[in-house]
Amino acid sequence: MGVETVMVQGLRRNAGADLDARIRRAKAALGKRAVILGHHYQREEVYRHADFHGDSLQLSRAAAEQEAEFIVFCGVHFMAEVADILSRPEQASILPDLNAGCAMADMADMPQVQRAWEELATVLDVEQDITPVTYVNSSAALKAFCGAHGGTVCTSSNARKVLEWSFQQRPKALFFPDQHLGRWTGHQLGIPLRDMPVWDPALPLGGLTPEEIRRARILLWKGHCSVHQMFQPAHIERWRREHPQGQVIAHPESAFEVCQMSDAVGSTDFILRTVKAAPAGSEWLVGTEINLVTRLADEVRVEGKTVEFMSPMVCMCSTMFRIDPEQLAVSLENLLEGRVRNRIQVEPETAAQARLALERMLAVS
Repeated sequence: MGVETVMVQGLRRNAGADLDARIRRAKAALGKRAVILGHHYQREEVYRHADFHGDSLQLSRAAAEQEAEFIVFCGVHFMAEVADILSRPEQASILPDLNAGCAMADMADMPQVQRAWEELATVLDVEQDITPVTYVNSSAALKAFCGAHGGTVCTSSNARKVLEWSFQQRPKALFFPDQHLGRWTGHQLGIPLRDMPVWDPALPLGGLTPEEIRRARILLWKGHCSVHQMFQPAHIERWRREHPQGQVIAHPESAFEVCQMSDAVGSTDFILRTVKAAPAGSEWLVGTEINLVTRLADEVRVEGKTVEFMSPMVCMCSTMFRIDPEQLAVSLENLLEGRVRNRIQVEPETAAQARLALERMLAVS
């Protein structure tokens, strides 16, 4: 290792320590005025400063229960929107970097969903036959659409309960934007794959025939998570040959075939609880975002457990990775100086309808 490399690494360590100290000082000075929420996929140097950690459902609940004046969300845009919707008007929801979005959420927008609803209305009585269900990984506008049309929101933790509720309301569901979570959840409910066709928003009638629409129980939006799309059955097959006693656990945003081949499938919180509760010395292949997997591997190593990332190619949630320690430090320091930087505010009418959809979700979770 050259002298220049050592110097650069030293500078980085010093910069990291300085940012860490700045965040701690600002947090201490703000006290109970600010609370930091951190998603499990967040990078470690940010995650460690969060007051509450969790998956989307846990953080939705946490956002609704906070008394703090400022809710600093170390996640992505739709999460900060949920915090704004569920918190009180005088509270401010803050996203340290406005570029922290979600590619999956962008795969379904309001014009597309509205057009799909109108096209479905040419085949069915949509208000009587279809419950719209949006994954929490979606814009506030789509949550509001669901609220206005008798629908709801789900997370990977409660998708089964939510779909069971939706079928009590109407015989069919339009599930967006993640086809994989919808398909796996429908499969758990005993719905055949042929009754869960994919709706392609780029095609007339979603690329389906009227007969396919009438037969469908769940219409799955053509959307996916780029991280979980990386995982393949071949990754599991190769790992099982090398670890015949090992266990495979995957997030339901993974492809159907990956979920089928896994020993367990569930949300990020489910994955954490399952691996932590497993016997000492157990071996795990985990199919979800790399920051969570790395953190989990470090935590359980003392028990002799091994945790490996499913894909040979490292893939992180790149948009959430945009929130770094410097962005967090600047956000907190601005609050100390009386400036609210990067506040996320949902328009009141949209927020009211979205809140209705979210409250339906929380009521059945």
